[in-house]
Amino acid sequence: MGAREKILILTGSLGDGHNQAAKAIMEGMRVYRPDVEVRIVDYLAWAHPHLHGVGTFCYMQWVKSLPSVYGFLYRRTRQDNALSQLFKKIKSFNTDRMLALLEQEAPTEVVCTFPGAAAAMSYLKINGYTTVPTVTVITDYTDHSYWVHPGTDRYLVGAEHVKKALLRHRVPEARIVVTGIPIRMPFMQAYDRDALREKYGLACDLPTVLVMGGGHGLIGKSFKSVLQARELAEPVQFVFVCGRNEKLKAQLEAEIAEARTHHRLMVTGFVDHVHELMALSDLIVTKPGGLTVSEALAQELPMLLYKPIPGQEQGNAAYLEAYGAAIQVKNTAGLRRGLSEVVTDQSMLQSLRENARRIRREADMRQALDAILATRHHFIPVHDGQLLSYANV
Repeated sequence: MGAREKILILTGSLGDGHNQAAKAIMEGMRVYRPDVEVRIVDYLAWAHPHLHGVGTFCYMQWVKSLPSVYGFLYRRTRQDNALSQLFKKIKSFNTDRMLALLEQEAPTEVVCTFPGAAAAMSYLKINGYTTVPTVTVITDYTDHSYWVHPGTDRYLVGAEHVKKALLRHRVPEARIVVTGIPIRMPFMQAYDRDALREKYGLACDLPTVLVMGGGHGLIGKSFKSVLQARELAEPVQFVFVCGRNEKLKAQLEAEIAEARTHHRLMVTGFVDHVHELMALSDLIVTKPGGLTVSEALAQELPMLLYKPIPGQEQGNAAYLEAYGAAIQVKNTAGLRRGLSEVVTDQSMLQSLRENARRIRREADMRQALDAILATRHHFIPVHDGQLLSYANV
């Protein structure tokens, strides 16, 4: 009998999507492959134990305050070029600390749901420090050079167009598997909508809109004008999920109290039952993060995508719009119009639901797990001087 398989998942807390993908893989393994041990480690916290909190805060402030600068750098480094290579050469971790983690955990495979972790593992492999098979899970419906590294043995991607983009990055086709973005299993189940609305004290006969801004609550500064909009003449039931942004939660609660609206409103912070809130809703207004939109697709929930951040969120929005599974709005005025046009239009909602059904991937979890576990059997180490690469066999 061979040694027990152990997967080490390296994630990163910039946004919540990387962590959710890691949790999804771990939950899937527990259900479908309980014989496999899984450990999740926050790469940022491990690599920078004293600075990762500050770094995460600075990143979120940068994205919120200077999105155009973030978008410019994202576009300039999306393809492999001199600037992207310069950034890749910046070693942002301690080699000894990473090797200590690998020695401590002794994984049979490493899975990276965060691009910085993929970069670190690739560095260790091409410099001969380790030969552990490494899988990268791309958590958006777009490509970027910083996800692509020579020490990566296999890539799991969300859609065919991402695979084609990786081929343009000169990644061998045998290393790419289209699995959909892994999401937690509760999002793949069917629910009784009316029972859930009763559970949370919501009306069963009102159009219900779920408003989310991702794990950090990046949904915009004010919904007061939306709630008071003349376009929304009929009552609508809003459920606001502010994530870990307590300041936004308090702000929304204050604004809602002042709005004197005829709509029904509920405001929450971070919750662990988003799958149920999606299942009871008719429409979601959200930032188009890769995991959030994948979860909405699984629930066949129509999407109104609000002010996507330049870069990966714009790529996610473009993908969903192209397939008719979402509508994108870029400002508050557009949001008011979009809500008015969509929320009570049953034919439009049905069209969005049907298109979501066409592009979602019900079998993604098993396919993703099989691709991860098969990696060490499909690739063998090949040494060329001091460099280490992997060859398909």
